[in-house]
Amino acid sequence: MSTTTDASLDERLVAGYDLDVDNAADVAPVGPTEPGLSTGFGQDQEDPQAAERFGVENPPAIDAATAATSAEDIEQQIRDLEARLDRMFDKAREGSDKPPAPVPSDKPSSPTPVPQRPSSPGQATADEVLSPEFYARQWGRAGLRSRSEEVDEFGLDPTFEQRLLPSLDFLYSRYFRVAVEGVQHIPAQGRCLIVANHSGGPLPYDGAMLRTAVRREHAAHRELRWLAEDFIYYLPFVGTFMTRIGAVRACQENAERLLGKGALVAVFPEGAKGIGKLYRDRYKLQRFGRGGFVRLCLRTRTPIVPCAIVGAEEANPMLYRIEYMTKALGIPYFPITPTFPALGPLGLMPAPTKWKIRFGEPFTWSGYGAEAADDEILVGRLSERVRASIQTMLDRMVGERRSVWFG
Repeated sequence: MSTTTDASLDERLVAGYDLDVDNAADVAPVGPTEPGLSTGFGQDQEDPQAAERFGVENPPAIDAATAATSAEDIEQQIRDLEARLDRMFDKAREGSDKPPAPVPSDKPSSPTPVPQRPSSPGQATADEVLSPEFYARQWGRAGLRSRSEEVDEFGLDPTFEQRLLPSLDFLYSRYFRVAVEGVQHIPAQGRCLIVANHSGGPLPYDGAMLRTAVRREHAAHRELRWLAEDFIYYLPFVGTFMTRIGAVRACQENAERLLGKGALVAVFPEGAKGIGKLYRDRYKLQRFGRGGFVRLCLRTRTPIVPCAIVGAEEANPMLYRIEYMTKALGIPYFPITPTFPALGPLGLMPAPTKWKIRFGEPFTWSGYGAEAADDEILVGRLSERVRASIQTMLDRMVGERRSVWFG
């Protein structure tokens, strides 16, 4: 008895092993059984014998016209759904511009009036002034990000600079009493590169004063952008402050983009070595790097206007500089001046020396082609010509000066 039962069970198991071949008709259909709809497995053809066995009539086949109409209906439904979503998004955006409705509170209102935050952006409470977040919001990168729609692609904030114009004009006309010569050599329009000596000590003011001089003294009141060293952007608030009033981080790409827009750009080829000169080396130009500014001007056909600035070297005379372990702080050196670090941050305040800015005859490149930018010897020779022109102007201006304080 047991043997017979086991044999019958084995036969049933073997017979049921291949469902697709031997007894597919004896297995109830699983999943969709409509004709023309693929289940993704096996064959999707009609089986009239299976339909008769299970008492199911085959539905009529769908012709091409009906299928096309169904596709058009589905497409129209999708379009209607997209339009509905667009209307919902528009309503959501309109609602976000409105102030949120007040949320009713179960707590009784306090009879003591709550002081409101001042609405004017120029006012702040005492608690805000004492918090570090206030200064980060006003002077740091947070303030720049909050005005991202107002600033240009290089970080200039016209609203911020407009508020600082009285202070910049005071430094220019009252504090440093800047005198300008040869500003007519700057073209009224089109790209131009101003190459100047770098001076001013730990915190150079020459870029800001150069921008103010062109804005005030030039007939076209052109807007000048100057390239600032990398280490400026590692100082707290200083890099962001300089960027918002017109400075641009010094690199070949930024200079080329500015000149491509027809801008007036100022560069200081001495770099950090220029502002790091000791007082005994004042007005002695350092090496102009590898002549990258000349290569840029040859490639973009940009004229160069040499510029000499006198008076800034005595504003913050550097007696000594410490270079040990300064790279870890992101600065090229630690300055020692008559007032810094003895007086702390106040020691960085520049002295009210008399400044003079002189622009020389422009250098043009009509006799050179774009391929001249690849000639290292020619680039070095032209760079030295520009450097010698600025050094000659510096020597002449220092010789003509009678007083550091009164010019």
